[in-house]
Amino acid sequence: MLIFFLAIDFSLWCVFDLIIWTNTDSSKIMFFWMSIIPLDLLIFIFSAYLQYVFLNKVDVTLRTKYIFFLILLPVLVLMPSRYNLSGFDNVSCNGIDGLVGKYYLYASELLILILVIIIAIKKIIKEKDPIERTKAVYFSISLFIFLCFFLLGNLIASIFETSISWWSLSQYGLFGMVFFIGVLTYLIVQYKVFEIRMLGAQALVVSLVVLIASQFFFIQNGTNRILTGITLALSVVFGWILIASVKKEVERKEELQRISDSLAVANSRLKELDNTKTEFISIASHQLRTPLTAIKGYLSLLLEGSYGTISVEITDVLEKLNIVNRNLIQLVEDLLNVSRIDAGRIQYSYEPTRVETLVADKADMFMPLAHEKGIALSLHLPAKALPEFMLDAGKIREAVSNLIDNALKYTAKGSIAVSIEPVGNDDAVRIAVTDTGIGFSEEDGRMLFGKFVRTKETSKVYVIGTGLGLYVGKSFVEAHGGRIWAESDGVGKGSRFIIELPLVNPKASAGSARLGPIEQ
Repeated sequence: MLIFFLAIDFSLWCVFDLIIWTNTDSSKIMFFWMSIIPLDLLIFIFSAYLQYVFLNKVDVTLRTKYIFFLILLPVLVLMPSRYNLSGFDNVSCNGIDGLVGKYYLYASELLILILVIIIAIKKIIKEKDPIERTKAVYFSISLFIFLCFFLLGNLIASIFETSISWWSLSQYGLFGMVFFIGVLTYLIVQYKVFEIRMLGAQALVVSLVVLIASQFFFIQNGTNRILTGITLALSVVFGWILIASVKKEVERKEELQRISDSLAVANSRLKELDNTKTEFISIASHQLRTPLTAIKGYLSLLLEGSYGTISVEITDVLEKLNIVNRNLIQLVEDLLNVSRIDAGRIQYSYEPTRVETLVADKADMFMPLAHEKGIALSLHLPAKALPEFMLDAGKIREAVSNLIDNALKYTAKGSIAVSIEPVGNDDAVRIAVTDTGIGFSEEDGRMLFGKFVRTKETSKVYVIGTGLGLYVGKSFVEAHGGRIWAESDGVGKGSRFIIELPLVNPKASAGSARLGPIEQ
């Protein structure tokens, strides 16, 4: 808005100046000469006001506005008096400046020019952001050049008006505005310092209002005057609404940008914290795995009788401790795997592997636990032998183990079926674990493979789970170029977890490979 007011003020000054020097009517010359002096001072006031708002992004204080008004007040009050114009020179057809027009005006403009320099220096010294400092330098220098040209052109012409043509000299002062507008255009294009939509809306509304108002100078009919007045009033009202709506949209956009910037900073900080957490989990897991492995070894020796015969009661206690210790070891291993996956430090060693043997070994391992729970665990192999697949057997074995283990945890009664079947022309294999357990809803199914994700139903059945097994298994399967998913008819209706692996992993060949984090 300040740019617009400055542009209007400068434009009126140019129009009045043109009227003065193209007119021979002394009364008109004196009127426009008298009127141009307040416009002259207003150019400097608007310029200082604009500079402060542009550089500091805040409005000036009410006290400063009062000071600007008090500086302008003598010129307004004394405008029609001899202190403004003391007379008229009939020879040169020029007005003769009085005390206000010759001394007060230029003294005030010089003080404002000094103020412009002070505002610029303070901002440039305090500003730490190099981009903001660059904008402050460009804007202040261009404004200073404009005001210097304008002031010196009028001042020198006014002092030496008897010997130097004022017309030829004072007009050079107008070229400073061209330079100022050029720099503003550069700042708008390069740094987007102003909202173009706001400036465009303001210019459109004001141009429309001025165009309609100018009709009053040509209308002779009273009815047309009324109609034009109504049109002008409506244009002002709706124009104001348009500008207000554009301003609101701009403010909303700026607020969204501030929120976006804040979120970007917060996201960066969260990533740092996540990396720190991953590193901590990795270190802590490494430190925990050593004593847990030692405990497992000693418990095995005790149960095997290496340290002598132990009673049935103690054997029962040791077996329970062994189960708890095994669960803790699995938890630590899952945490280590998660930290490695997130950090991109998982290593894979691919070699030809018999999928039937791998899955059968894991199914056999869980047979005693299934028998103890009274659950029928069955294995279904393909009718003919499958070709060898390029796999990291340890990683796929862990993924299959997690699926069978979960099926046993969340199936209270019924059966679990582990099946292997070829896909296509034996170029892929599908491993499925089907149970009659708790199942899951469609909503839960969409997030089952997330990190630390557990559904309400699983939390009710198995309290100490971590929600990491499926996440780790999914990462391992996808690293092999395969996919893993789950199916269920609903809560309480069982579930089916499927792993599909290609014959040849497109991401690696035989030997060792190191892959980064898997995209989720």
